[in-house]
Amino acid sequence: MSNSDDLDSVFKALANPVRRRLLDAMKDGPRTTGQLCEVEDALDRCTVMQHLKTLEAAGLIIARREGRERWNHLNAMPIKAVHDRWIAPYARGAVAMLADLQDRLEV
Repeated sequence: MSNSDDLDSVFKALANPVRRRLLDAMKDGPRTTGQLCEVEDALDRCTVMQHLKTLEAAGLIIARREGRERWNHLNAMPIKAVHDRWIAPYARGAVAMLADLQDRLEV
């Protein structure tokens, strides 16, 4: 799979607010599937599992089984790849424009 295909799956996974909330819930550490179901208590377990499957397919989470529990770990590397490819280059340009504007205003 090419890098653009990888990023496409990340963007598609991040497009859904439920999945973004699930990722937010894992920011401070891994969560069991049951704990993530509590985060999205309006959804049934099957629906939460489908969202987790999408996140896992995009590489945004890594799931580990420990006994009867499934622990979901945030994998921030795909988000960093999006940042490096899309956000950082545009941010550099914006900072350069702001510096240029500041220079013009100080003259």
